[in-house]
Amino acid sequence: MKNYLISVFVLFLIPILLWAQRDIKIEKRTHYATKLINKAPVIDGNLDDSAWESVAWADSFTQLNPIEDAVPSERTMFKVLYGAKNIYFAFMCFDSQAEKITAKFSRRDDVDDSDFIAVALDSYFDKRTAFTFGINAAGVKMDIIFTEDGDRADDSWDPVWEGRVSRLDSGWTAEMRIPYSQLRFADAKEQVWGFQIMRKIYRKQEEDFWQPMAKNAPGMVSFFGVLRGIKNIQMPLRMEIMPYAVGSVTRYEKESGNPFAKGTDFDGNIGLDAKIGVTSDLTMDVTINPDFGQVEADPSEVNLSAYESFFEEKRPFFIEGKHIFSFPVAIGDGDMSAEQLFYSRRIGRRPHYYPDSEDGFNYDYVKQPSQTRILGAAKISGKTKKGWSVGILDAVTSIEKAELDLNGKRSRVTVEPLTNYFVNRLQKDFNDGNTSFGGVITAVNRKIEDKHLNFLNKSAYTGGIDFRHQWADKTYFVSFRAAGSYLIGKPEAIVLAQRSAARYFQRPDAGHVHLDSSRTSLSGHGGSYAIGRGGKSNWNFGTGGTWRSPGFEINDLGYLREADKFMNFIWISYNERNPVGIFRNYRFNFNEWQGWNFDGDHLFTGGNINGGVQFLNYWGVHLGVNRQQAGLNSSLLRGGPMAAYMGSWNGWLSGYSDSRKDLQMRTSLSVNRSDDGISKRISGDARVYYKLNEKVNISLSPFYTHRVENLQYVDQLEFDGQDRYVFGQLRQNTAGLVFRLNYSPTSNFSVQYFGQPFTSAGIYSAFKQIDNPRGKGSKRYVVYTGNSISYDKNNEWYSIDENGDGSEDYGFDKPDFNVQEFLSNLVLRWEFKPGSLLYIVWSQNRSAFNNMRDFSLQEDMSDLFDTHPTNVFLVKMNYWFSL
Repeated sequence: MKNYLISVFVLFLIPILLWAQRDIKIEKRTHYATKLINKAPVIDGNLDDSAWESVAWADSFTQLNPIEDAVPSERTMFKVLYGAKNIYFAFMCFDSQAEKITAKFSRRDDVDDSDFIAVALDSYFDKRTAFTFGINAAGVKMDIIFTEDGDRADDSWDPVWEGRVSRLDSGWTAEMRIPYSQLRFADAKEQVWGFQIMRKIYRKQEEDFWQPMAKNAPGMVSFFGVLRGIKNIQMPLRMEIMPYAVGSVTRYEKESGNPFAKGTDFDGNIGLDAKIGVTSDLTMDVTINPDFGQVEADPSEVNLSAYESFFEEKRPFFIEGKHIFSFPVAIGDGDMSAEQLFYSRRIGRRPHYYPDSEDGFNYDYVKQPSQTRILGAAKISGKTKKGWSVGILDAVTSIEKAELDLNGKRSRVTVEPLTNYFVNRLQKDFNDGNTSFGGVITAVNRKIEDKHLNFLNKSAYTGGIDFRHQWADKTYFVSFRAAGSYLIGKPEAIVLAQRSAARYFQRPDAGHVHLDSSRTSLSGHGGSYAIGRGGKSNWNFGTGGTWRSPGFEINDLGYLREADKFMNFIWISYNERNPVGIFRNYRFNFNEWQGWNFDGDHLFTGGNINGGVQFLNYWGVHLGVNRQQAGLNSSLLRGGPMAAYMGSWNGWLSGYSDSRKDLQMRTSLSVNRSDDGISKRISGDARVYYKLNEKVNISLSPFYTHRVENLQYVDQLEFDGQDRYVFGQLRQNTAGLVFRLNYSPTSNFSVQYFGQPFTSAGIYSAFKQIDNPRGKGSKRYVVYTGNSISYDKNNEWYSIDENGDGSEDYGFDKPDFNVQEFLSNLVLRWEFKPGSLLYIVWSQNRSAFNNMRDFSLQEDMSDLFDTHPTNVFLVKMNYWFSL
């Protein structure tokens, strides 16, 4: 603790030393839109309509990258018109080498590796939120909502608007029509919006802006220019309806005698999505009986930890506008950043229960639902003219039943109850967006009518508040957030929460918590705080902490790996964003952290130094080294006493080639070595991307990991009334390949293929029991040797004779594994009219498992592709129309 206080003291000397570092002051520009008098322009990219003739061209762009404040290498001009229902933009992008313009056809939003032009509108004029519309030189559209003054970007937002381009000998032109219905703004006689235009010239990696920007600006939207002149417009009635229909065929290996596995299943569904304007700045999104069959599968993995894996959300309804509902418990982007009060993948998840004979359910065959059906969901989101950000979400999932077959007699058993999920997020901006205060409430309520589901919480509630303040031109910041949780359920449910990997109340050496089997509720709190210098300044630094009390539990609708923890941290970074010598840019970071539990045990201490450079030729390197000191782990014995772990070193190195080229490469290597001299991990991956032409590109991303873990959990057993914690030395090899192919013959039609073969094999040896958990090194355990351990190959069973009397005292199954999996997804996507889509999807999955062979890439892949696949063929169409 003394060292930490010294670090904090030194850290806060730095602002005094650097306060004199001058922030760049740039005068804000103002542009006036011209009112449309006669016929609106036809959006074809040609700019030959009479409507444009009455509008003067505006230009005066300034370069940001690669050289800040330099004169752009090519000229850019624009015009702005507004009418009763739409705002129009015209762009003239001159290019002295027009034949070298990069114009890649791709799926929507994938324009980063092309020449493009974009306009950003802060129509709330809150200096924190920007609706951005872009188009590349091939006519592919891009749309993003920037929030938190540009710190967060949401490209899942797909408004309905028009954009077209045209190629000229002198460059290229673009034309846009953006309906007011796709924006959010206050009811006022004259609109005043934040305004920015950005052009990218890809082959030069040049970015030019109409409103000059500084690389060290501590924000983005707050530094926009201003758009004025838009008067007497009304927000139109906003009601967009998109019904859909989907049909699918699933083919798989027929299972003899199983009435539920006939080899072919047919399915069909209909549903509805809608957007309704509640006010001029709030929108309601509604989905009824949604289908997400076009969504790509999660990546393969073998999880040997005690914790649940975190997977990103991919379903469109939950992705769009997700920033509004976000409430991370921790501040920043560290290892705990995934922990949050709202994890949308809880809604529609796989059913919690699987029929068990111990509950009286006997069967020969079972048909288990793979996911819980969402009956309907609605969300209201937006930002009012008084600065209130609003997010309200409510979803209902259906009761799900498994169908059982016993000697031809059918029965049904509930595996998931009817459930309601609710989220309410509010946040208020003050002081021109420099200060914000907000809160969040979440609720899960289950209608549990079956005794075998009493292990589920009947109700789960969380609430939180957050505060952020910036000053000195947004250069310095202080932030704070706190949250609480409250569970209600039968004793079975609360016992399960107490015994979960997040807290392990049953630990025999825990002096501050204990397992109470009579409890019907559980509560806790968590939060974080930070203060420092942020944004895009050269020098940045900060300190802070995060905590979770032992009873903090948010996993009914949120995501939490581990409670009962307090951590503090400090960090310092230096970023040079302008070219210096042979470097285009470079950065350096230092981080330090420590952690304790609520009983005062010092759990961990660590730190790292990392940095990276990009050379003038656009190649780059990143590297770093991490030191984790020896500490204590409450989850190593999975409910047993606190156990010591050894310190370790970890180093990593990655490099990448020029991203402007048709052939691009990236590779990385990470090496971890424990102080015990046994445990280690070596991981490597690479990515090769090749653009065949403007319409086709492919990428190959192989990966490989070799891991040796001296203490890998196997089982918890009992002998002579005492627990035995059995571990083994694991040698694991994991390999795979991600293959992607993208073909986009036009700007609104694309074909995308994703394929991933994967294999992971683990062999256990040197079995041991932990008998001195807090000992150092090999003093923590006793290895089973000689006659104390024997293996029955026929039954794949290890027997332990601990007392040496020649008979088995306890035993366990052979834990070796060899997992193979192949995931693939082929999606044809056609936007046949704005907002209306047709999907044709083919998915194929293969999986295999055995524990009789070590890792062999050739044999594993041969076994994998010898297995019978499951093929899903799906056709989905939705049709957009506006009222």
